Amino acid sequence: MVEVLVIALVAVLCAGALYTASAARVIRQYERGVVLRLGRLRDDVRLPGLTLVVPGLDRLRKVNMQIVTMPVPAQDGITRDNVTVRVDAVIYFKVVDPTSAVIAVEDYRFAVSQMAQTSLRSIIGKSDLDDLLSNREKLNQGLEVMIDSPAVSWGVQIDRVEIKDVSLPETMKRSMARQAEADRERRARVINADAELQASKKLAQAAGEMSAQPAALQLRLLQTVVAVAAEKNSTLVLPFPVELLRFLERAQQPAAETGHGEPDAPPAPAVPADLLGPAAPPAPPTPSTAPAPARNTPSVPSSSSDADAPTDLAVPSSSEQPFAHH
Repeated sequence: MVEVLVIALVAVLCAGALYTASAARVIRQYERGVVLRLGRLRDDVRLPGLTLVVPGLDRLRKVNMQIVTMPVPAQDGITRDNVTVRVDAVIYFKVVDPTSAVIAVEDYRFAVSQMAQTSLRSIIGKSDLDDLLSNREKLNQGLEVMIDSPAVSWGVQIDRVEIKDVSLPETMKRSMARQAEADRERRARVINADAELQASKKLAQAAGEMSAQPAALQLRLLQTVVAVAAEKNSTLVLPFPVELLRFLERAQQPAAETGHGEPDAPPAPAVPADLLGPAAPPAPPTPSTAPAPARNTPSVPSSSSDADAPTDLAVPSSSEQPFAHH
């Protein structure tokens, strides 16, 4: 009799151990448990730790309460300014109501993923290309609102949505590169022009100061020579003062006005035309020599008393003089 009781006790203990082992469940710290008994939802949500369910009657669903990082596949779309782009994103969400996440939706992860893809395509069509490239914060907020609206009823809270990459066609990339290059060149030219304007103003002020003190210009010249010579150049360029050239030019002008040659000699006495032969052709004038004085021939005496006096007039020869001497 005692042996039968012992055997029965052992059997009960074994059955209890098996029941406890099959009914015991462990819920981690980042999880919550939802129990369905015979298909009906139990009101209480099982907290982290050891919990028991009725084997065969209860079904425990564990829901992760951590923030889930889900990449959104790249979506092709056309922006409002008719540019074809390819955009991908990433979404951060977590479950705030485990009961709604189990009862309200079949698979909340898949539902959030599909909603994120459709919302991303919608936001692409409503935005311009410049907004996608430079105003992403506003687009992220709009995308977060679009996904969070239906996700609230699923017990899911959208924590953050970020657009990762915007892929553009190669032709659009080249066009944007040319635009950026042109804009950079325009800004560089404006900066150079502004620098030239400021430098001209400073140079004008420096010229005014140096004009008041002529020695300052000479000191500046010497400083420039020292700076050039310090670079170990084989050739040294010395500036030539323009004032010296002007001085030399002014010194040459009076000499050019007064130094045209020696003064002309007094005219020679006239010779009768019947004593001279035909006139020789005039020699070409030479610019470097002064004109030669006329031949000094004595004049023929006009009185009758001197008619028989000998004269030393130079008469051309018979070959040059066609008529006889009287």
